[in-house]
Amino acid sequence: MLSAWSEIDWLPLWLTLKVASIATIFAFIIGIALGYLLARAHFWGKEIVDAFLTLPMVLPPTVLGFYLLTLFGKKGWMGGFLLEHFNYTLIFNWHGAVVASAVVSYPLVFKSARAAFEGVDRNFENVAKTLGQNRTAVFLRVTFPLAWRGILAGTMLAFARAMGEFGATLMVAGNIPERTQTLSLAVYDAVQAGNDPLANVLVLITSLVCITVLVIASRLLKSNYW
Repeated sequence: MLSAWSEIDWLPLWLTLKVASIATIFAFIIGIALGYLLARAHFWGKEIVDAFLTLPMVLPPTVLGFYLLTLFGKKGWMGGFLLEHFNYTLIFNWHGAVVASAVVSYPLVFKSARAAFEGVDRNFENVAKTLGQNRTAVFLRVTFPLAWRGILAGTMLAFARAMGEFGATLMVAGNIPERTQTLSLAVYDAVQAGNDPLANVLVLITSLVCITVLVIASRLLKSNYW
């Protein structure tokens, strides 16, 4: 085990943290927007829309990766547009890993945010409106602060999920050492190479980081400050 530490390439850890952090930011923005929309809007088929938006959380990662390849591949409508107009592609690029991680993790923010917004007493919002606050001010000063705990919990879980993303990332970004290889992909390589000591160390590092994130989230949720 000790000798395995000397074999560690720390780049996958830093890349994983970078990818997970950026993906969580996107998941946070998208999840809050969609969560608020479904919590406040009333229309036929809302639960069908909810189920569709939650799909990335339950679909096999390879299926999700296939959808992303279909969309962002060179022959996909979005990928073709980016390649033709900007000479840019997400495929075999760490940016692709960010997109894959954001897609698989945003439902955690979305579901938590929707539940948190639905739990906010609408009387507080109505009082703010009678005091002359517009919709944006009501959201920022009343709704969001009251729903913050649930959103924080979902965001932390989304970060942990983004850190562990494997299947969709492998299909979209590939497994290129020093370019797109995250920790989960590095573990896969170590296992495939029969290097169990290195795989054990990488798994330990991944587990410790994820546990740290979850403990911090738990403490923040229990803190009176929040």
